[in-house]
Amino acid sequence: MTEAHDLSRRTFIKMMGAVSATSAMGLAACGSQRASEAGGSSASGTADTITFAQGADPRGLDPAYVDDGESAKIMIHIYENLVTYSDESCDVEPSLADSWEISDDGLTYTFHLHEGIKFHDGTDFNADAVVWAISRELEPNRTDDMTYASFIYGTASEGSGVESVTAVDDHTVAIKLVAVSAPFIKNLAMCVGSPLPAPVSDPSTLMENPVGTGPYKFVSWDKGQNVKLVANDDYWNDDRKAKTKNLIFRFITENASRVTALNNGEVDIIDGIDDSVADQITSGGDKLYSTDGMNINYMAFNCTTNSVCQDENVRKAIAKAVNVEEMVKSLYGDYATVANSVMPTWMAPYDEDIVQTAYDPDAAKQELADLGVTSITCITYSNSRPYNTKNGQTLAEAIQGYLSKVGVTMDITPYDWTTYKTKVQTDPWDVCFYGWVGDNGDPDNFMNLLADATPTMNIAQFDDAEYKALIAEGAAETDEDKRNDIYHQCEKIVAEKQPWLLVSHSADLYGYSPKLTGFVVHPTGVVRMWGATKSN
Repeated sequence: MTEAHDLSRRTFIKMMGAVSATSAMGLAACGSQRASEAGGSSASGTADTITFAQGADPRGLDPAYVDDGESAKIMIHIYENLVTYSDESCDVEPSLADSWEISDDGLTYTFHLHEGIKFHDGTDFNADAVVWAISRELEPNRTDDMTYASFIYGTASEGSGVESVTAVDDHTVAIKLVAVSAPFIKNLAMCVGSPLPAPVSDPSTLMENPVGTGPYKFVSWDKGQNVKLVANDDYWNDDRKAKTKNLIFRFITENASRVTALNNGEVDIIDGIDDSVADQITSGGDKLYSTDGMNINYMAFNCTTNSVCQDENVRKAIAKAVNVEEMVKSLYGDYATVANSVMPTWMAPYDEDIVQTAYDPDAAKQELADLGVTSITCITYSNSRPYNTKNGQTLAEAIQGYLSKVGVTMDITPYDWTTYKTKVQTDPWDVCFYGWVGDNGDPDNFMNLLADATPTMNIAQFDDAEYKALIAEGAAETDEDKRNDIYHQCEKIVAEKQPWLLVSHSADLYGYSPKLTGFVVHPTGVVRMWGATKSN
């Protein structure tokens, strides 16, 4: 058996060290709280409430059913995983499991659970609870709306992922894989899909009444307003124990309104910032932090038979019409870089010679005319996202302008984020706008999106046998250099077959009060607030 406390296969993620709010830089937050809700102070001179403002409600609070950052930011404080990432990187560390081993053949992971932990409802955390939580995301139990299930646990019927999960004894769990999976241990630390809820009698209640083992307990969710959490006084891990009693996530749709709320002292930390409000944050006496994000912002082409974009030639011609470099500079200024790779360039050593479709409006106009394409339909989101600080509508309108110059009209229908997540699955469209924030620092986490069978992950519904075979090969390969070569080939296929128009990699940009210290922004795009305090 192979000891596996430090199983991080890659070191590049260390470049994205998490940032403590005790530094001179800033940290992130989202949402807005009214001054009357700001909370009182404790005898120690620190406030008993911190408010984090974000741009939208969570889609839900059951980790098996959500795949968005708004949900993840809240859930990381309520739930925990068998393993977790360090504050500084995506290196894997113990969490609910004190230790684990991997069998010599790489197929069986045996986890030894921490004893004496209870869920927020008083239920014992034990091996049966782990089996319950994971089993519901395995075949044949998983449902189509468990968007991360196949991404994390694979599809055993297709020769990948988890074959079984069993309780060896009350505090030991064995997970057996169908095939070796290099990213599997990192997948178990993800902030969606992998966190472990209590085995409640009615699992449907977890979406709005979450029950976990984490440093904060759920109090309430006022839709469109806020989610309130309270410190878990019986929390088991002193290193992660909540230092502030109340944590409120407040929802403010408009970027400018979040900044105003921060400057007015109504909220303590915000995210979803763009370059247009950076000066307003600092001139108002608050702090700003910016660092390269682990994300990709893209336009997806509908690769199914339902769209004119099923034709690779149409996709390439549309891509030629868009001056991506000019657009990124105009929209995002210094807070985003042009995407030449699916993965951020600091993370991906295999993107250096990838050649994306070049801007050529004359060729685009001729090719689209020859193909008979005069109009396309587009749906998009109306609020900001971590990978797109403007919003999907603004980005869509920029591309609409480029297409109009080559004789193609683009009809845009925007939706709020929660509605959009449904519409992108149910409504007809030729192009849509989406993005991705890396979950675990492994290239599989980005590249596997275009091989996944789930349309909520593989938005373009790109279906390429060669690409899928390479993704499977990459997951099974344990030699890092060989894995890099495999994902390099995947990058070339994406560039050649154009299921996405790559746009940008956004900086992680946050505003926060100088009174706030002790929180950590992680490379995976979530903010760890349990160590945060606010002075009066």
